[in-house]
Amino acid sequence: MNEVIYILINEAMPGYVKIGKTSTSLEQRIKELSSSTSIPLPFTCFYACTVRDSVFVEHQLHDAFDDSRVNPKREFFQISPERVVSALKLAEIENITPKQDYIENKEDQIALHQARARRSIFKFNLVDIPIGAELVFSRDETKKAKVIDNRNIEFDGKTTSLSTSAQKILGYNYGVSGTDYWTYDGETLDERRKKFEEEEYKREMDEIEQADRGVDEYLSLQADIARGK
Repeated sequence: MNEVIYILINEAMPGYVKIGKTSTSLEQRIKELSSSTSIPLPFTCFYACTVRDSVFVEHQLHDAFDDSRVNPKREFFQISPERVVSALKLAEIENITPKQDYIENKEDQIALHQARARRSIFKFNLVDIPIGAELVFSRDETKKAKVIDNRNIEFDGKTTSLSTSAQKILGYNYGVSGTDYWTYDGETLDERRKKFEEEEYKREMDEIEQADRGVDEYLSLQADIARGK
């Protein structure tokens, strides 16, 4: 019997993915995980497919991305979900990614929509992508787009957004974050954004460390003067 491997994301935990398996209903499994009141938003399925041996495939994926695993006792990984999809496709029998959200109530749907809208805000100049640059869709490299201003792209001859174009290509009935699917220079835009944010954070920490050293040197000098050195 074919079994299911799924890749779930949660807008309340950006940058993390859950890699798991189920031999029952994918919809039921997602609803079970989302029903906990200990998480602020429901899980959504980034990708799912049937495989011949879910135990083996899950183990292989967990082993392959072990360096990105947050906790060895949990199935969460800090990695771009598209990286996991690329590996999972090697064992895929059939893509069964749902084209709609499995959300049980209106409040969860509203909260999820608002979270997606916030994450979809993306400015090309902040990640050094110039106007006129070519973007490639990760699931189909024949689909390309051109950056036409700081927020929008041209796809299929029309001005559109990253998220709207990604949703159209995937054929989903729910909103997606286009930065998870469009790539530039071999990395998804979300990966690129995180890389630049980490570099900026490191620069800020270096500046703080430098300032702290300056303060320490000044205080040491003042202490020496007070002691008559």
